[in-house]
Amino acid sequence: MTTSTSPLKYAIALSGGIASGKSTALIIFKEQGFECIDADKIAHQLLNQNTDYVIKHWGEDFVHDDGSVNRPKLGQLIFNNPSEKKALEDFLHPLIRSEIYHRAEKLEQKKKLYFIDIPLFFETNQYNIPQSVLIYAPQSIQKKRLMARSQLSEKDAINRLQNQMDIEEKKTKATFVIDNSGSTETLEKNCKLFLKAIKF
Repeated sequence: MTTSTSPLKYAIALSGGIASGKSTALIIFKEQGFECIDADKIAHQLLNQNTDYVIKHWGEDFVHDDGSVNRPKLGQLIFNNPSEKKALEDFLHPLIRSEIYHRAEKLEQKKKLYFIDIPLFFETNQYNIPQSVLIYAPQSIQKKRLMARSQLSEKDAINRLQNQMDIEEKKTKATFVIDNSGSTETLEKNCKLFLKAIKF
């Protein structure tokens, strides 16, 4: 049985910085036939299942009429308030980790390589996954992409980047690094070269 302390032998943790292209890489891996666990999707599902917690801590304004969490509004709050960010992470991260290990247990039994997309893999240091791959883009490119993608000011984009471990530090911790400082086509090419190199 896989527990929250068991090493995941067949998993590769997929990580990156905000706007580094991790989600695009995940799509490419899926298209190439690899099974993937997406921590972001799990987090969104769990957040929407726990709107009572959100309302209790931040009010009904942070929940839409349809019962889903207003994530942009909540994001704006937590990225500007470290104590609120910590409160949300302390609540969500154990739930996310439990669900990831629940899904990973089934994939481990297949004895085939698979990916677990964990944005804060290096920050939290809570997953016993020996192998990791970082989708890398320099911080200047991250900032530019983030501003364009989320219509953020330069100040807000920098603030969000500073809420994560520096991408250069993550680069030193990762088992593998895939460069995404160029186009989507180049990322796809680099991902396919990586998959070809690690197949066993």
